[in-house]
Amino acid sequence: MASVQSLTASVHQRLADALSAALPEAAPADPLLRRSDRADFQANGILALAKKQKANPRDLATRVVESIDAPELLKDVEVSGPGFLNITVTDRAITETLAARAADGDRLGVPVKAEPGTTVVDYAQPNVAKEMHVGHLRSAVIGDALRGMLDFTGERTVGRHHIGDWGTQFGMLIQYLIENPAELAGETDTDGQQAMSNLNRVYKASRAVFDADEDFKERARKRVVALQSGDKETLELWQRFVDESKVYFYSVFEKLDMRIRDEEIVGESAYNDMMAETARMLEESGVAVRSEGALVVFFDDIKGKDDKPVPLIVQKADGGFGYAASDLSAIRDRVFGLHATTLLYVVDVRQSLHFRMVFETARRAGWLNDDVTAHNMGYGTVLGADGKPFKTREGETVRLEDLLDEAVQRAAEVVREKAQDLTEDEIQERAAQVGIGAVKYADLSTSPSRDYKFDLDQMVSLNGDTSVYLQYAYARIQSILRKAGETRPAAHPELELSPAERALGLHLDAFGDTVFEAAAEYAPHKLAAYLYQLASLYTTFYDKCPVLKADTPAQVENRLFLCDLTARTLHQGMALLGIRTPERL
Repeated sequence: MASVQSLTASVHQRLADALSAALPEAAPADPLLRRSDRADFQANGILALAKKQKANPRDLATRVVESIDAPELLKDVEVSGPGFLNITVTDRAITETLAARAADGDRLGVPVKAEPGTTVVDYAQPNVAKEMHVGHLRSAVIGDALRGMLDFTGERTVGRHHIGDWGTQFGMLIQYLIENPAELAGETDTDGQQAMSNLNRVYKASRAVFDADEDFKERARKRVVALQSGDKETLELWQRFVDESKVYFYSVFEKLDMRIRDEEIVGESAYNDMMAETARMLEESGVAVRSEGALVVFFDDIKGKDDKPVPLIVQKADGGFGYAASDLSAIRDRVFGLHATTLLYVVDVRQSLHFRMVFETARRAGWLNDDVTAHNMGYGTVLGADGKPFKTREGETVRLEDLLDEAVQRAAEVVREKAQDLTEDEIQERAAQVGIGAVKYADLSTSPSRDYKFDLDQMVSLNGDTSVYLQYAYARIQSILRKAGETRPAAHPELELSPAERALGLHLDAFGDTVFEAAAEYAPHKLAAYLYQLASLYTTFYDKCPVLKADTPAQVENRLFLCDLTARTLHQGMALLGIRTPERL
């Protein structure tokens, strides 16, 4: 693996050196370099430095320019306004940097972190014995993309799917099954949908009896106690619910084109044995106190109605444990068992207060500190086209599988319309990649904290900021490369570049910087925006620069080289977001 210094980093380094040479008395100064529409880059840092040193900014800028000696990298550096620098790099530097990226396989010259840590990503948290609905979509999609981006930077990621597999409802389900053993008899190798419809049927039947029969309700409550104390028969039936549900979960995640590892499904039940110890540790250290019989943690800045403090309840007055105890136990397990340096929770923004209290409690207990941090990636709601929370016409929550199936169906119509030489099987295969990609991209191209509208017509559109637009750009490049036949892509640093080639080249070079920034900020929408701009710049390049009919053989090869590197960057960037790029569309 050969990491390649980006042009931004190279220019930054030369300017910083020139600043030190022009003003030796100043500590290493940041030239504040950014992309510009007046030149390739603009440096604004001289103004602040001149103010600090009580110097004239234009004079200082002129001295900096005189100190720069990098003809192979910099074509022009001019002083502008009160002391800005407008910087243009050479065509040769662009092409040679891109050639080094192209020579580095899938990594495209992007380095890995010097000191990677371990990030535990808590995402995709369905509930046992319940169908997944539209509310489960964002956690899965955002979490999967964050893992892809973090892994690419060299971070070690561990997934945790904190599934709901414990609590009162399981007493009801298990008791019903004990009294009606034939209800779940039969095939164990059912498909996912069959497994879930069986569980759904049992859940509804048990709920009806629970609501109507006081004696059954009492037996169900006793069954919860048996479950929590590890009764063999109860645990075996509970395990069956979990296993059947997993078959279903896997079928949905497979449709979402996501890999879920079995060992990473660690539900609430996994922390059951730790909760009493968690409570004891918090009470003994004084972090939690007894109040009206319950064990709670108070916060100065969290108050409810009447200005009364709202505590985090670690243990209820009746001795039972709730979400806080399992979440705090999970933190202990992740920090001390998995040696995590970062805990990342991809959960609904409505749980933000709960996690703020949990994280603060863990900090007071010493489980979180400056070296081990926790972040809540609270995400917004999926809305219907009417701007209200997404429901069916009957007002029911939309089943996730129905949503994904409809997206694939819509995509099939788009692919069939455009497809020229695809068989029906190929159309269906592409439709799955396009439809699921469309759903993921619509989610990921929105800032996670914002709500977004689920509009399938817009998502599978060939125009605008959609994954289909990116996938078509990729497929179009593959078509050009096939048509080139024996002519291979090759970089020619001696050639002059047109404005469209330069713009595309400079953007290609920024891929690694963008991935690192987006990963550090947990902002997949920044990578999505980069890829959309890449496809847009490629479209401009394609319109203005003939590729196979360029003026000279060297220019044909160089433009094919730009096409090839664009395709590889699109492919890698989309893969990090969990979206496929079909070779033909």
